[in-house]
Amino acid sequence: MNRSHTSNFALPGEYRKAAERLFPRDGFLRGQKPDLKSTAEFAKALGIGIEYQRLLALEQNSGELHTFLEHFQNNLDLLIQKTWVEKSDEIRKGKLQDEIPPFMALIERGDFLNAIEEFGAVLEELAYLFFGSQSGKDDFTEYTFRIDAQMGLFWWYGGRLASLKELKDKNGDRDDKVLWAILLLGICYLTNF
Repeated sequence: MNRSHTSNFALPGEYRKAAERLFPRDGFLRGQKPDLKSTAEFAKALGIGIEYQRLLALEQNSGELHTFLEHFQNNLDLLIQKTWVEKSDEIRKGKLQDEIPPFMALIERGDFLNAIEEFGAVLEELAYLFFGSQSGKDDFTEYTFRIDAQMGLFWWYGGRLASLKELKDKNGDRDDKVLWAILLLGICYLTNF
């Protein structure tokens, strides 16, 4: 999602600490990195804390995690299919559905940095399908917070995913466990949406 949609919006106080620990307001400066504790705090703020912790503890190749990812994919497909759009936007729905299998393949390969980038694109398109042209406006995050605070926090998260690219660019390394944890936040939220 376009980061500019989140830059002028002040997060509500009850979410600010958890959100800014995960995605610092000024970006990842001086080697700062998100950690597992900050992802757990954010999951709790999103209202998915218990389920998130359970899923995060699973081995990457476990059958239970594989089943969960299948549920995610099915739920995402249903969300896309059931979204009412203008006839002219039907093509967008089809294109978005076509993006899901390559996104899932990135997860299966453990390529979490690229999966996060792809997930950001999926969320941007999904936001358009849900909210139409409002999703492209500067006040989109504020708009979603007015609808529902946790949903607003989720779309704020979607707008911050692109900042994770800075981690690799500035530090030359990455922690795949933390990247998976950050990606799992959005997957878990959408699975329970």
